[in-house]
Amino acid sequence: MHPAAVEFGTISGESLTQNLVAAILYFVIGVVVLSVGFVMVDVLTPGNLRNMVFIERRPNAVAVASGMYAALAIVVISAIVASSDQLGQGLVDAAVYGAVGVALQGLALVVLEVAVPGRFRDLIADERLHPAAIATAVVLLAVGGVNAAALS
Repeated sequence: MHPAAVEFGTISGESLTQNLVAAILYFVIGVVVLSVGFVMVDVLTPGNLRNMVFIERRPNAVAVASGMYAALAIVVISAIVASSDQLGQGLVDAAVYGAVGVALQGLALVVLEVAVPGRFRDLIADERLHPAAIATAVVLLAVGGVNAAALS
């Protein structure tokens, strides 16, 4: 019997440092784009969405916000993955693709508000969970998936 040889390859501190810096910078770009998306959702949604979600605990606001936030995360992930392999260009790509994706998600929310029968504004603020809020959240997720695929 021969003992199995294990090959670890070479370890490069320079490569590790560059990858760590890149990860941190992409994280910062992602958080900035997500923050812009969160503000956009709050502005486009009737009432103070953060207040309705975190203080008043309105279930419809939570459902719609959760769907949109998950969709925005999918878009940002796709924007980062689709960006250039060159760090500088990749960061610019991720920021621009992310901003375009956020704008498209905002457009989808505006279209949904127009397309949903009844008053969307009343739906968000209602104290009882309404099936339309869940349907809206799922539509926002679906649009986020399409949006992410378009960016890649």
